[in-house]
Amino acid sequence: MSETLFQTRDRTSFAFVIRQLRSAWRGAGFLLWWLLRLLPMAMAVGSASAFFLWSLDHVTRLRFEHPWLLYLLPLGGFLVALMYQKVGGKSESGTNLLIDEIHEPGGGVPRRMAPLILLGTILTHLCGGSAGREGTAVQMGGSIASAFAKAFRVPPAALRILLMAGVAAGFGAVFGTPLAGAVFALEVLVIGRIQYDALLPCLLAALVGNWTCEAWGIVHTRYDVAFMRDVIIPSQGFHFDPWLLGKVVLASVAFGLCATTFARASHWLGRVMKQLCPNALLRPVIGGVAILALVHLLGTREFLGLGVWSPNPGDLTISSFFQPGNSVQWAWFWKLLFTVITLSCGFKGGEVTPLFFIGAALGSALSGLMGAPNDLFAALGFVAVFAAAANTPLACALMGIELFGAHNAGYLAIACFVAYACSGHTGIYKSQRLAVPKR
Repeated sequence: MSETLFQTRDRTSFAFVIRQLRSAWRGAGFLLWWLLRLLPMAMAVGSASAFFLWSLDHVTRLRFEHPWLLYLLPLGGFLVALMYQKVGGKSESGTNLLIDEIHEPGGGVPRRMAPLILLGTILTHLCGGSAGREGTAVQMGGSIASAFAKAFRVPPAALRILLMAGVAAGFGAVFGTPLAGAVFALEVLVIGRIQYDALLPCLLAALVGNWTCEAWGIVHTRYDVAFMRDVIIPSQGFHFDPWLLGKVVLASVAFGLCATTFARASHWLGRVMKQLCPNALLRPVIGGVAILALVHLLGTREFLGLGVWSPNPGDLTISSFFQPGNSVQWAWFWKLLFTVITLSCGFKGGEVTPLFFIGAALGSALSGLMGAPNDLFAALGFVAVFAAAANTPLACALMGIELFGAHNAGYLAIACFVAYACSGHTGIYKSQRLAVPKR
C-alpha cells in the first residue's frame, strides 16, 4: 500500500512539474512574440520622436532669430487646416481617435497621421502658436504602431495592446520619462481603472523608445528642485511637515480647478468657433489674428511656443519659475488663454507642455502668497495641473519623481492625487471613458 502511495505521489509531482514547464514555455513564447514586435516598433517611435524634437528645436530657434515669422501665424494656421482638409481624413480627431481605436479596434489608425501631425505641429511652432508636443509624439506612436500591426498581421486582441505600447513609447521618448509614459498609456484610456494586461508591453516600449531617442543625441530638459535634496536620508523615508502639507493640499485644489478650467475652456471655445465659423479653413486664421492681438496688447512674446527656453534671459520660461523671486502672479492665466485659443482654433500640437508652464507658473505664484518653497511648488504645479487635466495622477506622480527626484515624492503624489480629485470628470481628451467616479 505504501509503495502505491509513493508511486501516486511521484506521478502527481511529475505531472505538476510538466505543467509548470509547459506554462513557463508558453510564457517565454509569449514574451518572445511581443519582443519581436515591440522592439522594432518602439525603436521606430523613438527615432521619430528624436527627429520631431530636433525639428522643434530648430524651428523655435528660427522663430526667435526672425521675429517677423509671428505675422505669418494666420497663414500658417490656414495651411495646417488646408492640409488636414485635403488629406487628413479621420486623422483630424488626433489623440481621441487613438483612444477610440484602443477601446474598440475598427477602422484602424491612418498611417498618414504621423507625418500630418508632425508637419502641422512644426508649422504651428514656427509661426509662434502656443502648443505642446505630447499630442504629436503620442499620435506618431499610435500611427507607427498601427502600421507595424498591419505588417506583422497582429490579431485584433493584440492590436489594442500594441497601440497602447506605441502611445507609451511616444510619450516616454518625448519627455524622457519612460515610467510615466508606460503608466500614462494604461491610465489615460479610462478614468478610475488601469488595464494591467498591457503593463509589461507598455513599459518595454517606453524604455526602448526613450533609449532610442537619447541614442540619437537628444537631451531632455531637467529641472532643479533643491528643497529637501540635501536633507533627506533614504533610510528615514518621507519628510513630513504638517504645516507645509496643509499648504500643498490647498495649492493642489487650485491646481485641480485650473486644470478643469483649461479643459472646459478648450472644449467650449472649440464648439463656439465651429458654430460661429463653419469654414474650418478660416478658424485658425481668426485664432492667429487673436494671438497677434494679444501679443501687441501685452507687449510680450513670452507666452508663445512651448515656453521651455528662450534666448532672452529676462523671458518667462518653465525653468524660470523654479528660481526664487521670479513669481509673476498672472503668467499662468495668460499662457492658458494663449494655448486655449491656439488649439481650439485648429492649430496642431499638444496640451501637456503648455500645462507644465501653466502649472509651474501657478505654483510659483501660490508659493509667494503662502510663504512656501518656490521650487517645490513650481514642481507640484508642473505635474499636478497635467494630472488633473489628463486624469492621469499615477503617471504624473511618477513623472515628477523622474524629473525632479524622489526626495519630494510624497508631496508630488499628494499634489497629483488631490488635484485629480478636485478637477471633475471633464479632461482634455474627449474619448476618455469613465469607469469609477472620483466622488
